[in-house]
Formats: sequence, structure tokens, C-alpha cells
Amino acid sequence: MAGTVVVKETSDLLQEVYRNVRMASESILDLMPKVHSEKFKSDLTTQLSVYEAFASRAAKLLEQEGGRPDDGSAWTKVGAKWGIMMNLAKDATTEHMVQMMIEGTTMGVGELLRWIREGENKRVSEDALRLARDVCSYEEKTVEDLKEYLRA
Repeated sequence: MAGTVVVKETSDLLQEVYRNVRMASESILDLMPKVHSEKFKSDLTTQLSVYEAFASRAAKLLEQEGGRPDDGSAWTKVGAKWGIMMNLAKDATTEHMVQMMIEGTTMGVGELLRWIREGENKRVSEDALRLARDVCSYEEKTVEDLKEYLRA
């Protein structure tokens, strides 16, 4: 269940964007050693580079706001990594990995959309909102692209 979204200022939204894209990057890195399909590996490498670019943009905007990026608690990261490893122990097929990516990305989009709506009702900078919207658009496109693996 998603937590309560509280956007008080621009840096709150930027922190959430940063956490979102760092979680995506780390999940991809956790999956990579198990990926056998060269095409899927190539697609994940591209996604990783896009997520890292988003993280860099978020970090830069955060620094302009006087903040520092924080990618979340160590326990959250360990939990996510453990979940991925347990899922892959049961089924390490490309189709299963794609399904995991679709589910994780869809959850990330939903959470980020809540943050965007809240940010639109506050005095959050347009640059931060634009970045958050860019991440959502990219993730929505990524989900559609990933579905192609399930149709093959």
C-alpha cells in the first residue's frame, strides 16, 4: 500500500523522482546477471542509461534547491533486492523478468503520478514537475515496449 504523499516544496517532489529512478536503475542492475536474451539485455542497458540521466537531472535540480539526493533507506533497497532474487529463484525466464519489470514500473508510475498531482497543487517549480512528467512518460512507454516480449 502506498504511503501518504506530502509535497511541501519542490525538493520533496525531486527526492521522490530521484528515489524512483534510482530504484529502477538498481532493479535493472539486479536483473542483468540473470538475463540471457541479448535483445532484452540491450533494452535494459538502454533503460539503465535513461534512468541514470533522469537521476542526474533530479540531483542537479535538488542541488539548485539547496538539497542533496537521497535514494531511500537501506532496508528498502535490501527488501527490493531480496524480492527480485526470490522471484528469480522461482522463475528466471525472460517473460517472468519482463512481468516483474512491468509490475515494478507500473507501481512507480502510479506513485509518481500521485506526487505530481500533489505538486501541482503546491508551489512546486515547473522544472521539477516537468522532470517528474518526463519520467512518467518514459516509464509508461517502457511498459508498452516491455509488453512486446510477452507477445513473442
